[in-house]
Amino acid sequence: MAYKQLYIDFDQYIRQGEPDQKDKAYAWSTAIGLQAVDGLSTSEYLQQTAKRNIEGEISIDEARELIKNYYITKTAHDDDDADVEEADRVSANIAKLLSTNTLAFSVFGYTQVHRNIFDGVFRFAGKIRDNDITKKEWILHGDTVMYMYAQDLRLALEYDIEQERQFNYGGLSSDEIIKHISKFTAGLWQIHAFGEGNTRTTAVFVILYLRSLGFNVNNEIFAQNSWYFRNALVRYVYKNRDGVMPEPKYLERFFRNMLLGEKWVLKNRYLILDPPEEYKEQPRLDTPTSTPISTPTSVDNCNQFFSDNEMIKRLVKAIGVGQMSVKEILSAVGLKDRKNFLEYSLAPAITEGWVRMLYPDSPRHPRQKYLLTVKGVGLYDKLK
Repeated sequence: MAYKQLYIDFDQYIRQGEPDQKDKAYAWSTAIGLQAVDGLSTSEYLQQTAKRNIEGEISIDEARELIKNYYITKTAHDDDDADVEEADRVSANIAKLLSTNTLAFSVFGYTQVHRNIFDGVFRFAGKIRDNDITKKEWILHGDTVMYMYAQDLRLALEYDIEQERQFNYGGLSSDEIIKHISKFTAGLWQIHAFGEGNTRTTAVFVILYLRSLGFNVNNEIFAQNSWYFRNALVRYVYKNRDGVMPEPKYLERFFRNMLLGEKWVLKNRYLILDPPEEYKEQPRLDTPTSTPISTPTSVDNCNQFFSDNEMIKRLVKAIGVGQMSVKEILSAVGLKDRKNFLEYSLAPAITEGWVRMLYPDSPRHPRQKYLLTVKGVGLYDKLK
């Protein structure tokens, strides 16, 4: 079944459903859309099961169990059953992941996302590959991206993730934020830590990470343009001896659509190396002067993210563009009661997306510090 039809079936919930239905519909539509990166399509049974979950008839875990049992008990088999089963089970697993807002931002967390996505599908779910790979890309006329050697994968992941953990978004413009997010995503993808499912894992990990930073992530763009997303990653990192250099603009335009509300036409034909004349310029349907959707990424347009909570505002002003421990924050705001500070200032600031932990997967880390999310940076700039 074509993905477009599946998306239309969920559209009524996304546009007109209750908030809980809307969130579930986004998760399912994104999960199903991501299967396109490997040329997979889901079944009618998956679609109907997803609807039952969206409407509250069954939980996400019950939906996953129904999908699992459907293939265990299925007696009639078609030639593409294995591919459809993979798409169905992976979609259900991704929908569950996207229904949460938790992420261990670490190598373990990244591999755990792969494990959770491909649980029951691949025997190597959650395992870093141990062989070197190449992949012929049609947009590169059969050439391949240079992927990381297997022996270097873990060190490369540790380096990229730790560099991103330490990165401070304070003072950056929307353009600079988009460029940085694109660079981090492309670098993580090019490592290609897994033998299969690398793009789907990277997409889910990045969605969860952007949420943790306070971004208002519109999953719809992943749902409708997952194949473009993968090819934009290819173009971001590809270069060859004939003088072709990495081209970041395609991936940046993907994120600009998602986070700033711009309307670049995300068609794969514009990503082909040496395209015909009619595909050399990627169209934009809005004008550069149109007002972008107000999101936490646009520091100049974040009024809707202004807090009325005086304790949160005091905390945001104290942290500023730095990183501070609880002891340092208490000193900066002139407080001594640690318990009340944690309960009435720090915890709400984290829950509402203004502040994040430097080590979110290890809350009691001995060097734990706190810094502003991108949303928090917007508030800080306003308060200045």
